[in-house]
Amino acid sequence: MKLQIDVQLDYRFERSCDVLLQVEVAAVPDQLIERTQIAITPCEHLVRVAAQDGIGERIWLRAEGQVLVDYTATVGIDRAARDVGQLPAVPLHRLPGEAVQYLLPSRYCPSHQFADFVQTEFGAFEGGRKIIAMRDWIAGHLSYEAGSSNSDTTAADTFHDGKGICRDYAHLMITLARAADIPARIASVYAPRVTPPDFHAVAEVFVGDEWHQVDPTEMAEGGEIAVIGVGRDIGDVAFLTAFGALQMNGQSVSVRTL
Repeated sequence: MKLQIDVQLDYRFERSCDVLLQVEVAAVPDQLIERTQIAITPCEHLVRVAAQDGIGERIWLRAEGQVLVDYTATVGIDRAARDVGQLPAVPLHRLPGEAVQYLLPSRYCPSHQFADFVQTEFGAFEGGRKIIAMRDWIAGHLSYEAGSSNSDTTAADTFHDGKGICRDYAHLMITLARAADIPARIASVYAPRVTPPDFHAVAEVFVGDEWHQVDPTEMAEGGEIAVIGVGRDIGDVAFLTAFGALQMNGQSVSVRTL
């Protein structure tokens, strides 16, 4: 599948502010970036740095006043569809080092609070079948509601409220998987069927010796996802993190198939 991605951001910073930007599709083996261009309003400072796990890049900006970002890319996705439900869990002592951190609780994913629930609700399942059961439970118990969460909302809040947006669905999926001792992380992505069009978040789980995307919102599938970056939770993959005050004037995301 080939995707055309177009992103425009328009922000204003009243005072000089450090900004971490992560909007570009990651250059990884199953994503062929055929064409890419990013234009950013001239800033006091601009430098690229590696993102989490070396997947993708972040851009450090030192900005003041109006900042416009215009990003466009054409990306070919060459990711084989796998039936996650048929894949085995990896014994903990055989996990690669890069997966170990994703067993542990994080700011938005307090997995230690869910061990009893996971054992009661999903204890009859193993490996990928457990992941699919969790995905289906989340899809059946949450309602997708724009504006129903904020930057402080954790997976525990989402579990009790029964509603959220893509990042909340992903956080709960990650939390349940980690509570079952299956490594799980978040991926920021572009996908063509996201409604309304926006930056999207899905979970990635480590089963069958590989990472696999799982989207409890059911809006995206692995073969049509362009990954931007990965991390413990949304704090690691936010498209824009400002270390100071900012005002959003506007932003738009368009993802279509070619």
